[in-house]
Amino acid sequence: MFNMTKNVVANLFSKSSTRLYPFAVRGHFEGFRGTLNINIDECIFCRTCMIKCPSQCIAVDNKAGTWTCEAMSCVYCGVCVDVCPTGCLSMSKEHRPVATEKQTMAYQGVPKKKKKEAAE
Repeated sequence: MFNMTKNVVANLFSKSSTRLYPFAVRGHFEGFRGTLNINIDECIFCRTCMIKCPSQCIAVDNKAGTWTCEAMSCVYCGVCVDVCPTGCLSMSKEHRPVATEKQTMAYQGVPKKKKKEAAE
């Protein structure tokens, strides 16, 4: 018991090891990847993000102009953001909100016409 007295006294007069969470919030680490965002107006529906996604949570239909992502399956690795040729995908610095049921991010855009179709 007397062996602990030194540690107890040292801990009483030292700085706290934890944060008081709601009052002291820690910032994000370098390279933090938060929520996946898409600017559907810039998307060309090339399906590169769908092909390169390691968790296969992205589905792109270039004929209908739809882009969907299953948020619960996404591992937020950022590969889709890196390979997007138009840069319409981005990762924001916020955490994904808590979900009580399965969520799917679904967006509808206007598919870009190819040069052959536009000339006709």
